Amino acid sequence: MSAKAIREYHGKMLLSKWLPEFSAGKHTSDGKMVQVKNDALAIQGWENIEKNNPWLLESVLVAKPDQLIKRRGKSGLILVKKSWPEVKEWICSKIGKEQKVEVVTGILDTFIIEPFVPHTPEEEYYVCITSNREGEEFLFHVDGGVDVGDVDSKALKLLIEIGEEPDKKKIEDALLQNVPAAKRSNLASFLASLMKLYRDLNFVYMEINPLVVTNDAIIPLDMAAKIDETAEFLCGKKWGTIDFPAPFGRPEFPEEAYIKKLDASTGASLKLTILNHHGRVWTMVAGGGASVVYADTISDYGFGKELANYGEYSGAPSENQTYQYARTILSLMTREKDKKGKILIIGGGIANFTDVAATFTGIIRALKEFAGKLREGNISIWVRRAGPNYEEGLRKMREVGAEIKVPTHVFGPETHITAVVPLSLGLERETEPEFNDISPISPKNIVKKEYINEKEPTPPIPVESPSVLLARASFFDQPGSKARGMVENFSPSTKAIVYGLQDRAVQGMLDFDYMCNRAEPSVAAMVFPFRGNHYVKFYWGQSEKLVPVYTSIEEALKRHRDVTVMVNFSSFRSVHETTMAALKFSAQIKTIAIIAEGVPESQTREIIKEADSRGVGLIGPATVGGIKPGCMRIGNTGGMLDNIVMCKLYRPGSVAYVSKSGGMSNELNNIICRATDGVYEGVAIGGDRYPGTRFVDHLLRYNDNPEVKMLVLLGEVGGTDEYEVCEALKNGRLTKPLVAWCIGTCASIFPFEVQFGHAGACARGQGESAADKNAALSNSGAVVPKSFDELPKKISEVYKKMVASGDIVPREEPPEPKVPMDYTWARRLGLVRKPANFISSITDDRGGELCYAGVPISEVFTSNMGLGGVVGLLWFRRRLPEYATAFIEMILMVTADHGPAVSGAHNTIVAARADKDLVSALCSGLLTIGPRFGGALDKAAEMFMQGSDSGKSPADFVKEMRQMNKLIMGIGHRIKSKSNPDKRVTIIRDYAREHFKSHKVLDFALGVEEITTKKKETLILNVDGCIAACFVDMLRSCGAFEKEEADELIANGCLNGLFVLGRSVGFIGHFLDQKRLKQPLYRHPWDDISYITGDM
Repeated sequence: MSAKAIREYHGKMLLSKWLPEFSAGKHTSDGKMVQVKNDALAIQGWENIEKNNPWLLESVLVAKPDQLIKRRGKSGLILVKKSWPEVKEWICSKIGKEQKVEVVTGILDTFIIEPFVPHTPEEEYYVCITSNREGEEFLFHVDGGVDVGDVDSKALKLLIEIGEEPDKKKIEDALLQNVPAAKRSNLASFLASLMKLYRDLNFVYMEINPLVVTNDAIIPLDMAAKIDETAEFLCGKKWGTIDFPAPFGRPEFPEEAYIKKLDASTGASLKLTILNHHGRVWTMVAGGGASVVYADTISDYGFGKELANYGEYSGAPSENQTYQYARTILSLMTREKDKKGKILIIGGGIANFTDVAATFTGIIRALKEFAGKLREGNISIWVRRAGPNYEEGLRKMREVGAEIKVPTHVFGPETHITAVVPLSLGLERETEPEFNDISPISPKNIVKKEYINEKEPTPPIPVESPSVLLARASFFDQPGSKARGMVENFSPSTKAIVYGLQDRAVQGMLDFDYMCNRAEPSVAAMVFPFRGNHYVKFYWGQSEKLVPVYTSIEEALKRHRDVTVMVNFSSFRSVHETTMAALKFSAQIKTIAIIAEGVPESQTREIIKEADSRGVGLIGPATVGGIKPGCMRIGNTGGMLDNIVMCKLYRPGSVAYVSKSGGMSNELNNIICRATDGVYEGVAIGGDRYPGTRFVDHLLRYNDNPEVKMLVLLGEVGGTDEYEVCEALKNGRLTKPLVAWCIGTCASIFPFEVQFGHAGACARGQGESAADKNAALSNSGAVVPKSFDELPKKISEVYKKMVASGDIVPREEPPEPKVPMDYTWARRLGLVRKPANFISSITDDRGGELCYAGVPISEVFTSNMGLGGVVGLLWFRRRLPEYATAFIEMILMVTADHGPAVSGAHNTIVAARADKDLVSALCSGLLTIGPRFGGALDKAAEMFMQGSDSGKSPADFVKEMRQMNKLIMGIGHRIKSKSNPDKRVTIIRDYAREHFKSHKVLDFALGVEEITTKKKETLILNVDGCIAACFVDMLRSCGAFEKEEADELIANGCLNGLFVLGRSVGFIGHFLDQKRLKQPLYRHPWDDISYITGDM
């Protein structure tokens, strides 16, 4: 979604704050305004408002609701020239109350209060700024106010083109001739400054009516505005805190707010609008375009009033995200029952790259969770989907329907995308085969292709000869028409560079190239500025090819002179910069595809202007790309290889199409394949309001190509580009048969404005509705069906007539190409298996949440496991009792450091002073750990464990060790003794005795100490020995392990692991300490070295 309406309060605040900056201080405002919100008023009270705004008490005031309500004055919702007590009384009588405005009823909850501005009717003017493809247009009229009337027809207009600075003289001459001469200069200055502000803050619409112009001041009295939400990263700081209220009469549901928040936290798209929460028909649709055609078809069949919601999910959301989305819809749907039962349509087009089975997994979780409520509500489920791994997804949906005992009907790509709508509504008997009923060998076509021997006496559709077409003037050769960049006609030798490390998309392009028998891959190189030049390996059939990656567009183009196309996968934040950089090489680059969604409209228009001036054709933004069978495809267009084969996109047909929606372009591939001999070329121009190239640009290319016999257009609500097609049809520039449809016809049944899935799919002005455009196309000579559901039928009818007339001669079908399937994808489909190279049983990062030994990371924190608990999960795959995890943490604290003199710390310090990095210095210290330093833990545990288990007395054990001439590990200290005990040993010993269920090994070790200290006082149980003995007791007695398991863990070195983990803390501390102290390179003093010379 792009253009968002803002409150009048926020619009005026932006003017008050920033207009002085854009007018060099000439136009200022005192900013006296108060917003009163129902929830805030309940907390703050009127007293607080008065305290913060004392001017209210002494001013004559105006008050009105601030909730995107049109024509408030005519509805009696403006209080004028009243005192503060009267304003309070009026607001109190209305706030929180229901109010009907024309046909819409809603709750009044937000008001704006301003000082009354004394003025005469002659001082009221009308000003509006709107954005269009060429720039910003002023609409100005001297008669402002509530009775301004049809401003489109009577206002004076002035276009300020993109890149053109607003000129006061030009504004005055074009707009202000009917304004009193004394006011013109100041008003022209105001309007020029207003235009600068409008552009800088990324407004897309601003209407001020009336604008009061007195001899002393210029004051906006009433204002409506929209801003480009996608520009938040450009000017969010200037906007400050603003909200985007729902249209009046449709308060935002908490569930809508939740999905909006979920959408903002992911790169995928999740949208939900509640239309009628009492409705019987609910949808859960994948894809922006698909979501609109489902809403359209439900509306076209007369069930618009029963449509409960509009929404879509797309962009490969995770399992958890689709689960949250689905459960939100199901919770709303099952909240109340309907005696007729309810219908849930889980629909979607043919996905380009989204794993259908993966997204269905989250939906299936939600269906199982709501199984009981779905049965109680007499709900039936209708599923239609296709795309990568769709067979597995549909199988799972059918199985879950049987499992939860809810009627579930499942359909795949053999069924037209909206064919499930009349079936689900009970308007047609179920004649379409369900998913498992379809023969895998001969799938049923939507329209049976019996065109070769057809003998129907149908009149031919006239198609004019090339000589007649050439005699006509070009559509763009009219006087005053501007140059437009045109997308080149791709050929089997067209080469591209891909901006961004999009390995999956590039592999898809190469697989398509190989399938089409191209001599060389279409991708010559990739560009990625954040890594040095390198190569990436891709499959070319069964062999492999290296594709070079460069750090700059300039270098890539210099090395590959045959490249003419760039596929730009930059993010919405950087796509303007990268595309403008590519346009500098317009002598070579002739087509640029911009994939990113969410590009600010101001940046898109700058790109378009620059591209047009350089003769470069654009596809996008917000596009999946385009495809030309037998030649080339852009990115993920056409989906996976199985869909390429199913839609016969490996060889050209006779039909060329242009679509707004990328997802629906795949659906068109499917429809055209089943209704005709296939696609010649197809382009998705992108769902934004200003696509780089327009419908007519591509239709004219197709019209002038003798290989293309028939045209298909799929437009949508919003924008006016379809009217260029109407003009081309009327003046004869487009002569080939055109089947056209604009989706979004359902918009007319909603009492409020609905923003559909694409940023441009919202009617902002007259003639932008889908119904208006469909009527205009039909009147201009296009074949327009009654609904989208009828589109395949119309395409088939036109095609059959052209075959019958001889304008299309069907060609022999070539053999189906074979392309090896990637192992990864084949494994996901369950077609192959192989032993894994690695096995891991401690962590799993494949789902929506990281798990440690099966425990979600969120649970690790909520249950306060701490570091000891994490060690237990990752090292031992067990949940240890709290005293055990505390003991592990105690060990780590005790072993963290033992001063700078020990060998490990010494080595770390020396490495740090040699200016080595942290990891290198840490490794230097860790590599000293061994039998003489730190590594005694494992050996001590082994000795004390064996001695205790043998049944020998400590005295016999000591005697045996002496006879074997072995040191007892864990016994002895350089300084400490029984009379000067090691405090660390005391702490560990006492903790074990208090908390462990058994301390047998510790008791044995202490018995050994009693014997050894009799020989020498410093032969005590040291900290290594105490830790070792206690750790064995903990493992054996905590209940998490069998004795054999505990012994194996000790044998595997886990005790030394604890020392390494703990001591790493100290070594890192020493490294940071040396860096902080900026110590120089260490050189050992020569007088501390014994130099031995001569013979030894």
